[in-house]
Amino acid sequence: MLTTFCDINFLYNSIVLNSNIRFIYFDVDDTILDHKSAERAALQLTYDHFAELKRTSIQDLWHHYHTINVKLWQDYGHGLIDRPYLEINRFTLTLNDLGISTIDPNEMRSFYMKCYQKNWSWMEHAEIVLKELHKNYPIGFLTNGFRELQRAKADKFNLMSYGKHYVISEEVGHMKPSREIFEFATKLANVPAHQILYVGDSFPSDILGGSRFGWKTAWFTNSQDPESIKYATIVFDDLQKLPDLIQNVLH
Repeated sequence: MLTTFCDINFLYNSIVLNSNIRFIYFDVDDTILDHKSAERAALQLTYDHFAELKRTSIQDLWHHYHTINVKLWQDYGHGLIDRPYLEINRFTLTLNDLGISTIDPNEMRSFYMKCYQKNWSWMEHAEIVLKELHKNYPIGFLTNGFRELQRAKADKFNLMSYGKHYVISEEVGHMKPSREIFEFATKLANVPAHQILYVGDSFPSDILGGSRFGWKTAWFTNSQDPESIKYATIVFDDLQKLPDLIQNVLH
């Protein structure tokens, strides 16, 4: 477990010490909702469903799919490919890498996505923390992803009962860590950037993106790399610690 109140885990400056938080944004995937577990469960169910996939191992399927999916999302974020290309080719290219030509990539994609949505769940303690923080702070959500999926998550988990705004990269036209999406979210919050706290798990997208725009950041991670954690205002490894950390560090 991280030692959450030591100097290495907090970056203090004059802004941090002399202003209070007036708005909190949360990342969604792997911060409050467990994307990784849903992804792995969906891929396992897909592997079990398609007999042709038994020519390889679930480990190989996961490795190829994950590697390709990450690269395609990076390309999508840089504007090199569009959404339809990403959605189908993460399966087409995975099957090509595995040497499997007897599965329709569209059928595989459709089955996978149904399984993925059925396996969404809260991150541990996330719902309790949202309820607690919602009593004292206006809350919003800021996430990369496709409009329909992210809206479906908001509906299933009733996220807007806690939040004022739900900012989705596809709707804004820019992905984290771009400056534009943080600027958009800041205008919605209607408070100065230095009085916004962003809670997220991704170092490049959430912590660097937010801190470079002037937001305070709370990094949900097990990392103890001093070169990374120096960019975060708060570093924590358990969501249930977050309310006390916000109160003790930022007020």
